[in-house]
Amino acid sequence: MDNLIQTATKFAPQLLVLVFLLITFITSAIDKITDWNGNIAYFNEHFGSTFLKGKSSLMLGFLTLLEAIAAILAIIGIVQIYLNGNTTIGLWAAIISAKTLLIMLLGQRIAKDYAGAMTIAVYFTVTLYGVSLLG
Repeated sequence: MDNLIQTATKFAPQLLVLVFLLITFITSAIDKITDWNGNIAYFNEHFGSTFLKGKSSLMLGFLTLLEAIAAILAIIGIVQIYLNGNTTIGLWAAIISAKTLLIMLLGQRIAKDYAGAMTIAVYFTVTLYGVSLLG
């Protein structure tokens, strides 16, 4: 038990970022899976006047896959830190998360949703901090 507490203390910033990424991406992926039709409708409307029109299913599927991978890697990264103090998988979780957020940012910019793009920048800042801490 003391070892878990020491690990949690020593790696507190890394673990907190990984938990943040886990919460962010697991909830988002679950929402996309459980409300697929609602998300397709949103994507159709959001990208309806762009060159991405008609590609909602493909985009939503790809984004959901990336979010699920990021969340799974975050879980594994948290466990790996507790088991042996290694941050390698956590780093990969943060890198995949950053790439996912960049894809989302690109989509928001293409759709000219500048407020949405600005929101993603906040998540990206935390994610970059995680990449720095875990690397």
